[in-house]
Amino acid sequence: MAKKEESVHITRATKQDEVVRKWHLVDADGQTVGRLATRVATLLRGKHKPTFSPHVDTGDFVIVVNASKIKMTGKRMEQKDYYHNTLYPGGARHEKFSEVMAKHPERIVTEAVKGMLPKNSLGKKTFSKLKVYAGPEHEHAAQQPAPFAIS
Repeated sequence: MAKKEESVHITRATKQDEVVRKWHLVDADGQTVGRLATRVATLLRGKHKPTFSPHVDTGDFVIVVNASKIKMTGKRMEQKDYYHNTLYPGGARHEKFSEVMAKHPERIVTEAVKGMLPKNSLGKKTFSKLKVYAGPEHEHAAQQPAPFAIS
């Protein structure tokens, strides 16, 4: 009798030096904060690539423009509260969405994406590839970012 051929499937882990990074340009004009943040977090982590490994930073660079034109659904515009503590006694700081939007609109996108990334050293390294700008201009034209449409 002939031996049965066994198919062997080998799972290959991606190494850090094998990662090819691209630059994506995302327009936040008219986008909802949460839906935008999930797509951006996916690009930053590299989960859209077939070479994704959860323990390796396989993600791409992401540039988000027009952060000042982002929107929230429902009553979140009045109810959303951003919390920060200075770590001094009595150092708790609360800001409403409208206050943050008026002063630093890029922080809204930044905080939303940061909350969707891992809370470890890999998450910090992944987060450093995010660039957010309040207006339509950015300073990364030399990297030739490809427009990424979020539906």
